[in-house]
Amino acid sequence: MVERTDAAGVVWGEIDGRVITFPMEVPDVAVATVLYDVPLAAAAALLPGDAFEIVETAPGTAQLVLAACDYRDNPWGDYDEINLGFLARPRGAPPEIIGSFVYRMPVNQTFTCEAGNRVMGFPKTVEGIEVTRGEGSVTFVLVCDGEMAMRLSVPTPEPTDAPVRIAAVSYSYLDGVPYATTLEMDMGEPVVDAAAVTIELGSGVVADELRSLGLPTTPGFASWGERLGAVFHLGEPVVESA
Repeated sequence: MVERTDAAGVVWGEIDGRVITFPMEVPDVAVATVLYDVPLAAAAALLPGDAFEIVETAPGTAQLVLAACDYRDNPWGDYDEINLGFLARPRGAPPEIIGSFVYRMPVNQTFTCEAGNRVMGFPKTVEGIEVTRGEGSVTFVLVCDGEMAMRLSVPTPEPTDAPVRIAAVSYSYLDGVPYATTLEMDMGEPVVDAAAVTIELGSGVVADELRSLGLPTTPGFASWGERLGAVFHLGEPVVESA
């Protein structure tokens, strides 16, 4: 629902007495972005519904995008989040259309979970996420149903350049309808040594899904960024291709 448009932007409505307004500015988030080449068929098996299709990045290959986020300043709270998704597009869309479909998005606070579900259709669930900063590295631990599901460690070198802001689109289902949320986000600099990234899988559904994709393995790309920003826009239903 959208109630009105005013000087602050588009007012979606309220959740728990908090006004949801777009565009939504995120001033400060630290993000580890890790990309893995995975089997296309295994990725397709994790994609819900039939409105979207996995992008084939090489013959028989898809790209898993794992983003581990430490939100420090966000209108929806100071929380941690793990995004697990694939490069994807609406089914039948032309090849130049590429976004991402996040099939799991665990967070560790309830408000952002409810807002993400109701406003954007993001598959957020409340889980345990612990972020530990060490000497030259950061570790994200995801705990589901009391069991360690995933432990990701990424080097954290000093920035070599200013972050680069890119435009992106994130796909989802909102109330069963294919949905697209556009955003601009900073990509962290520098790119880090992918061979120094480690991922450990534990037990449970999330760990089993990642194993079905061939993890743990060495990623093809990794980056880390501190004090990054992003802007989320109010999404829209996906228009079917002719």
